[in-house]
Amino acid sequence: MRGEAVKFNIKSQPEFFREVVKRVNRHFKNTNQVKQGNRKMIIKTIFMCCLYFIPLILIITQGVTSLGGNIAMWALMGFGMSGIGLSVMHDANHGSYSKNKKVNDAVGLIINLVGGYHVNWKIQHNVLHHTFTNISGLDDDISKNASLRLSPHQVAKPFHKYQVFYAPLLYSILSIYWFLGKDFEQLVKYGKENLIQEQGYSLRRAGLEIIGSKLIYVGIFIVLPIVFSSIAWWQTLLGFVLMHAICGLILALIFQCAHVLEETDFFQPDENGSLENSFAIHQMRTTANFANGSTIFSWLIGGLNYQIEHHLFPNICHVHYKEISVIVKSTAQEYNIPYNHHRTFFQALKSHFTVLNKLGTGFTVD
Repeated sequence: MRGEAVKFNIKSQPEFFREVVKRVNRHFKNTNQVKQGNRKMIIKTIFMCCLYFIPLILIITQGVTSLGGNIAMWALMGFGMSGIGLSVMHDANHGSYSKNKKVNDAVGLIINLVGGYHVNWKIQHNVLHHTFTNISGLDDDISKNASLRLSPHQVAKPFHKYQVFYAPLLYSILSIYWFLGKDFEQLVKYGKENLIQEQGYSLRRAGLEIIGSKLIYVGIFIVLPIVFSSIAWWQTLLGFVLMHAICGLILALIFQCAHVLEETDFFQPDENGSLENSFAIHQMRTTANFANGSTIFSWLIGGLNYQIEHHLFPNICHVHYKEISVIVKSTAQEYNIPYNHHRTFFQALKSHFTVLNKLGTGFTVD
């Protein structure tokens, strides 16, 4: 398995994580809350699903007939699609949506209705990204391919000096690439690394499920609008691409602004496969929050502007992140551990593109 020889330094300030866990657990006990989702999650799920599916229904039933109306519906679906990814399936596939595993598994399958495959997502995100955050070659979120240099430990190529300009374009095709090719590539790669099998799936079963889910997705979101709407087929395809472009850009920027910033660190194991920090300290040094003062923004992006809390407590539903962030921040300050945070999302964006520019021109990030 990838990263099986990597060892975190369990002697690196272990008292911090013990203390923050104790305080967070006490918070839930004192407030008589469960760590999983609540009524707020149900309301959000309904809202995001409506934002995604109602425009599609209007298109299919000829509730909209103009090019402008059609484009507007697909644009709304792009926001709904990203909302489902950030606010619904993300918690479900982390097991934090509900105390009931069957509910988590069922809700998590909604990723297949936005063009992805739940097993691959769990491997890339839960197993690789959350375990090996900002470790080049192990964290697939920064090691997708050579088109972008997202770590100072990656080889700088001449075309990377332009990445600050072309990165938004690549981000916008992230979602459609995921739908068209990424799952098949990951099936092969994760199969060779035995990661698919460790999820309890055979390669044959995973392959058939990917093909089946893609066909269903194409049938619902391409075939039905072309057959039943009064919109020309090319307008449907144009809208479909727009939906994915909006979704891809939103997803990429939210996650990049949590890890590829000026203040976040990038690590590589030493020759013995050892890392300098414990797991919790590693997460604190490689992760950042942003726009924690914006309640509406936080609601729309599934609380993922509280990435520090998410990486320390991925099994806690995001509706609780704002409350526990006070605990995490104060504990980090008490133990003199960095708590990276940008006051606004635009400040985080600026920092991200500053890093892209530095990495593109061959500099490393301190």
